[in-house]
Amino acid sequence: MELLDGKVVSRGLKDSIAAEVAELKAQGKRVPFLVAVLVGDDDASKIYVANKDKACQEVGFGSTVLKFPADITEEFLLKEIDKLNKDPEVDGFIVQLPLPDHINESRIIEAIDPRKDVDGFHPTNTGRMVSGLPSFLPATPCGILELLKYYNIDTRGKHCVVIGRSNIVGRPMANLLSQKGIDCTVTICHSRTLNLAEEVRRADIVVSAVGSPRFVTADMIKPGAVVVDVGMNRLRSDQTKSGWKLVGDVDFENVAPKCSYITPVPGGVGLMTISSLIANTLRAYKKEIYAW
Repeated sequence: MELLDGKVVSRGLKDSIAAEVAELKAQGKRVPFLVAVLVGDDDASKIYVANKDKACQEVGFGSTVLKFPADITEEFLLKEIDKLNKDPEVDGFIVQLPLPDHINESRIIEAIDPRKDVDGFHPTNTGRMVSGLPSFLPATPCGILELLKYYNIDTRGKHCVVIGRSNIVGRPMANLLSQKGIDCTVTICHSRTLNLAEEVRRADIVVSAVGSPRFVTADMIKPGAVVVDVGMNRLRSDQTKSGWKLVGDVDFENVAPKCSYITPVPGGVGLMTISSLIANTLRAYKKEIYAW
């Protein structure tokens, strides 16, 4: 068993971006600028946004976090998005999900200029991705592909099972794995899948994004499979200073001995997600996807 180490791969990506930003500074040019919009006090969202802001500092980007209380109106948030769309100094921005229940997430995502949609959630970017056209790819699926590429995981003709069908991870992951050049045969499983364990056991590559701690057990994994754990679940623990422990969707201790490769949690996919977001921001700055 070998770890798919997100620390190593993300560090390499960020070092490459930092070198490019240093060259921009040496030439007296403006550096890329990323904005994160945070609505409410969700602890996981606050940590995630703070990590994104830290990553921007590490590579030399400009960045800021716009924090708003949970009771703002949808109209107020739409106006803030319009300001960011029109600001020539902002290369990309994200609106951290989930949003409070009274705000329509789809309406907010659709209001973002696709050219600044570095999360890759806007329907324009989704449609271009599905069509195999240049687009901003969702950061988590993009990060997973970078991990597989770095470790030379052979995907051609392999059977991949994606557990979860969200628009953020499951659906785009399945689409990207099936595209030419990656060439997986993909099955999407979800809460209504019959004989789910049996389906997963057939997989050469398993990507779990269900948000349920230790959901994937050893009996669901065939020997030699590659397992990618997207889950980040907080469980109470009396063995940590914080009183919480972060675990994935996969029962790592029992699954790992059966795998050829597996991602740890933490230290796996989460770091790749942030690095991919930073890479998308650089692409937005360079106008690599859309010509303005």
